[in-house]
Amino acid sequence: MPEPGKKPVSAFSKKPRSAEVAAGSSAKFEAETERAGVKVRWQREGCDISASDKYNLTTEGTRHVLTVQDAGPADQGTYAVIAGSSKVKFDLKVIEAEKAAPAPASDPAPASAETPEAPRALVQATEQQGSPPGPEGEGLGKEEGRDDMYQGNAQRPLLTGASSETPDGPAPQSPGASGDPIGLFVMRPQDGEVTTGGSITFSARVAGASLLKPPVVKWFKGKWVDLSSKVGQHLQLHDSYDRASKVYLFELHITDAQAASAGGYRCEVSTKDKFDSCNFNLTVHEAIGPGDLDLRSAFRRPSVAGGGRRTSDSHEDAGTLDFSSLLKKRDSKLEAPAEEDVWEILRQAPPSEYERIAFQHGVTDLRGMLKRLKAMKHDERKSTAFQKKLEPAYQVSKGHKIRLAVELADPDAEVKWLKNGQEIQMSGRYIFESIGNRRTLTISQCSLADDAAYQCVVGGEKCSTELFVKEPPVLITRALEDQLVMVGQRVEFECEVSEEGAQVKWLKDGVELTREETFKYRFKKDGRRHHLIINEATLDDAGHYALRTSGGQALAELIVQEKKLEVYQSIADLTVGAKDQAVFKCEVSDENVRGVWLKNGKELVPDSRIKVSHIGRVHKLTIDDVTPADEADYSFVPEGFACNLSAKLHFMEVKIDFVPRQEPPKIHLDCPGRTPDTIIVVAGNKLRLDVPISGDPAPTVIWHKAITKGNKTPAKPTPDAPEDADAGEEWVFDKKLLCETEGRVRVETTKDRSIFTVEGAEKEDEGVYTVTVKNPVGEDQVNLTVKVIDVPDAPAAPKISNVGEDSCTVDWEPPAYDGGQPILGYILERKKKKSYRWMRLNFDLLRELTHEARRMIEGVVYEMRVYAVNAIGMSRPSPASQPFMPIGPPSEPTHLAVEDVSDTTVSLKWRPPERVGAGGLDGYSVEHCLEGSSEWVAALQGLTERTSMLVKDLPTGARLLFRVRAHNVAGAGPPVTIKEPVTVQEILQRPRLRLPRHLRQTIQRKVGEPVNLLIPFQGKPRPQVTWTKEGQPLSGEEVSIRNSPTDTILFIRAAHRSHSGTYQVTVRIESMEDKASLVLQIIDKPSPPQGIRVTEAWGFNVALEWKPPQDDGNTEIWGYTVQKADKKTMEWFTVLEHYRRTHCVVSELIIGNGYYFRVFSHNMVGPSDTAATTKEPVFIPRPGITYQPPSYKALDFSEAPSFTRPLVNRSVIAGYNAVLCCAVRGSPKPKISWFKNGLDLGEDARFRMFCKQGVLTLEIRKPCPFDGGTYVCRATNLEGEAQCECRLEVRGEKAGGRGQGGEQGTSWDSRLLLWLEHLPWEDPLGAGSWAHY
Repeated sequence: MPEPGKKPVSAFSKKPRSAEVAAGSSAKFEAETERAGVKVRWQREGCDISASDKYNLTTEGTRHVLTVQDAGPADQGTYAVIAGSSKVKFDLKVIEAEKAAPAPASDPAPASAETPEAPRALVQATEQQGSPPGPEGEGLGKEEGRDDMYQGNAQRPLLTGASSETPDGPAPQSPGASGDPIGLFVMRPQDGEVTTGGSITFSARVAGASLLKPPVVKWFKGKWVDLSSKVGQHLQLHDSYDRASKVYLFELHITDAQAASAGGYRCEVSTKDKFDSCNFNLTVHEAIGPGDLDLRSAFRRPSVAGGGRRTSDSHEDAGTLDFSSLLKKRDSKLEAPAEEDVWEILRQAPPSEYERIAFQHGVTDLRGMLKRLKAMKHDERKSTAFQKKLEPAYQVSKGHKIRLAVELADPDAEVKWLKNGQEIQMSGRYIFESIGNRRTLTISQCSLADDAAYQCVVGGEKCSTELFVKEPPVLITRALEDQLVMVGQRVEFECEVSEEGAQVKWLKDGVELTREETFKYRFKKDGRRHHLIINEATLDDAGHYALRTSGGQALAELIVQEKKLEVYQSIADLTVGAKDQAVFKCEVSDENVRGVWLKNGKELVPDSRIKVSHIGRVHKLTIDDVTPADEADYSFVPEGFACNLSAKLHFMEVKIDFVPRQEPPKIHLDCPGRTPDTIIVVAGNKLRLDVPISGDPAPTVIWHKAITKGNKTPAKPTPDAPEDADAGEEWVFDKKLLCETEGRVRVETTKDRSIFTVEGAEKEDEGVYTVTVKNPVGEDQVNLTVKVIDVPDAPAAPKISNVGEDSCTVDWEPPAYDGGQPILGYILERKKKKSYRWMRLNFDLLRELTHEARRMIEGVVYEMRVYAVNAIGMSRPSPASQPFMPIGPPSEPTHLAVEDVSDTTVSLKWRPPERVGAGGLDGYSVEHCLEGSSEWVAALQGLTERTSMLVKDLPTGARLLFRVRAHNVAGAGPPVTIKEPVTVQEILQRPRLRLPRHLRQTIQRKVGEPVNLLIPFQGKPRPQVTWTKEGQPLSGEEVSIRNSPTDTILFIRAAHRSHSGTYQVTVRIESMEDKASLVLQIIDKPSPPQGIRVTEAWGFNVALEWKPPQDDGNTEIWGYTVQKADKKTMEWFTVLEHYRRTHCVVSELIIGNGYYFRVFSHNMVGPSDTAATTKEPVFIPRPGITYQPPSYKALDFSEAPSFTRPLVNRSVIAGYNAVLCCAVRGSPKPKISWFKNGLDLGEDARFRMFCKQGVLTLEIRKPCPFDGGTYVCRATNLEGEAQCECRLEVRGEKAGGRGQGGEQGTSWDSRLLLWLEHLPWEDPLGAGSWAHY
């Protein structure tokens, strides 16, 4: 079992890689397993591949090869190889023959390092040599994804150059995207690389067949920067939809990539009920110019001393790269790490480092961090109230105390402390202190509620700060427990953490279980307890599950076994007499298993005499009043298992012969009188001996049990008894009379039989029983031997030995008593020390008394126990073994390299091993030996904790090999040895300056800023360094030079304009030297422009002109700022900014005002301190204005009548007033007439007509059914005529209508009339214009 935090061990030591072959050729894939004899399956698109003319499968030991003959386009796709629980995917791509002719690997490429394609060639060469295999120990699923990632990187070329390298069509599906999509992605974005200034496109494909709406895709950089807000010239987002394949394509296109573009990116896709995301990285390389030299040659160490360097046109390095001379040697002192202020680090760090710093210091609210960090701008203005302000931010751990302190200019000033804008009152947690001019706010027992913005207010001034309360890490208080289940059973992992509502992650084999797997996994939170539930376990669910928090993780193993039924107790043959009871009983391992009882192969149907019972793991068949017809073969067949338990029922006939009276007594048994008959009974079962007897008169039956007395002496065996090993011993028996008729052991006698019964047989009931029958005529006697068999006794506690990294050897002794049956085997269990759950390690019984237990977690304390099993069942468990902890030695150190060589010393450096294990790391041992010798000599007595060492007192000129081992409590791990021997000899190296790229251009610094120029160099022995300026040696105390063995520094504490110039540095070793030049430019603000004047003024405009400034600040003038000020207010307003010319026109001036103008000059440092201002104001005169009154044309308001709201059909109840309304407009005022069925209503008194403001109303008083009909309203004036009509229906009055609803029936009409009475009857527009409502 691998150690915590590691992935499970892979079955493959070498994995097949994706390949690209020409059409018609063969493709060969090779895989190697960890051990021979492993069954390997090959698959294509999820289907198994068998040997045929197309596919050739060969196996040689651990080597397995798949050959695809005559590859064609139909053979393209995803292939996989499976061994055990490990699965590796790879791809085969078939291209046309003319496209598949790559340049020979041996062709010379002399200019590979001098062309922009050099990075591409270097990466391709690395891919040809083979990328390092993925980490071992990846189970099914995790390993599959990891292998796909490696293969995808191997197939994908290095992304460099311009966007023309990106194909116009949709990118092909990458090898990393399997045929069966995971989540929503069909193809996920892959990692990419690009050179500075180049372009790159990342693509994501989303399946849209099952989506009703297009998915929402967001691109992020880091964790919170939404790239949709950054879309512009250098970043574009594109999306498209392919209707044929029903796939959405989303692209992120980056042009003119810079170093700031590098980093981690994330693509999120979401639909209504689904969500998926994918992370990928972008690496930006510096562009290599065509004239640049091969910088790697400067760092390459010769592989053979004195032999020079091999020259080769291929991409293979001739020697190892040595960057040791770049390292600045410093005295390493072990000091206690000081507590860091994370907010001060964030203020000084670039934005690209915010995410890494926040993760290291436990800051989880990234958006809040950016918001508060932005508000923490330092106020450069001199404060009049504060001598010392609050720090921009404070950080404190939860539960600790924090002090916020300020110093005031006035010791008597009154201070207020605010929290989020609210004044803080003194309490037990908030304490105010005043000592001199120092004011302190102390907050004790800080909680998350104290995470806020604080202010200190003094008069009208205030200073602010932010307090960040860091939560303690969430710890594991109760770890996960290993579980062993069968297929289909429910699995529940439970873990308890230190905080309620803590955020945790569940992982399987190192892969996080996200919401994509919610259909299979269920997560539950219950306070501090977290549960992972698998409803129905499958074989694929086996593995290591972990719960990870911010303070650690808990790991447990889940073992899923196929269902296998074990028979703890089988049914046995029975011999019973007539009218007796026969009981068949068996016990199996699974209490949920049902079964069928068979009689002679036919299913047995229960009835009143035959009963079938199932209690727990025990199945019983009971037959009462046995008859001769019941003699048969009985079987029990469990459902779902290929298992059959059989036994035979023998019917014992009682032969009774007729004898005359005075018949001597006789025992009617099949055995002779003195031949002992052995009866076997299982402990705990009921023993019943039915002995038929006869005799006249009725005999007396006496039962005796023979017991040993005193020393065991051999008893004389019966004449007919078979001889055995104990036949020569004599036994002395003392007979115990059995006469109880009640109790556990009892005797019942009737006329024709005697029944001896033992309830719950025990081991003490074992022995020889004598049955004696007597009457006056004679006597008869029979001996019956009863043997009680039981489960074995518990074995002694097992012993643990040979404890390794994930295994140990368990030894134990057989039990003292085997239960009367031979031991069939043993069952071994283990558990964690602090757990209560035992996990079974074997399902097949162990025949030996030793076993090697594996698959344990390193660093976890375990205990073992053992069971003994015989034909009856399983014993009680043995006592637990002594606790033990699997610990293994660490792995070999990594990256062992030679840092420096002299005539007597060699400096080595290495990195810690990849796997340390639970045993920790005690130190390292360094050894060396001569080339060709096998005797290793320790370079240091004891161990060293450092990862570097200077080996001294070595013989000059000797060729030595060095190796390093890591040690812990488990011993020494495997060594790592340097590949080539090292010659102990000082190497003369030419001096060479390595001028950084940013120093090759003009170096600009502002006046007053420090100048710190570091130039690394190389050379042995140590070169001599010389600095000059304009050919003259440097002088003065303001410029200082600091030299070290590997670099030189030019330092100026405060730069002046006089420090500008060309500096030259020279490194010399004897007659060899190297030089480099640096141009330093000290810049300052420019002086103001000269000679500003007003050249012309007209209308609202003024023309200005000026001359460039006398001093440009030693840099280019970027432009000018023109401002104006009114003579009355003298408030200056900016008119033009970043103006490049020396003349301009200021327009939109106010008439009658006088204006002053001034101009500032700008360069890269900033604006000039003063401005050039006009001496006299410029007045804008008022021109004469004559008022011309406007002329208006008379309007004609005549309009023909028109109904703006016509009449509507109505149905009213007889006896209630009814109202018909409409609205009309027209000019002049029209004449209104009402008609019913063509008759004019003007003379009828029952109808009242109103006309107010264009609203026409006809009121019908208490209508009757005869008032129904068609009503017409006609409007007429000089311009024309208009009319509208409606239908009125008068219904009969309802019973009780007036008494109950009379008021309601007229409510609408009454309200309408009331509204009409309150209308403004005056026409505001005159008699010729009507308005309506």
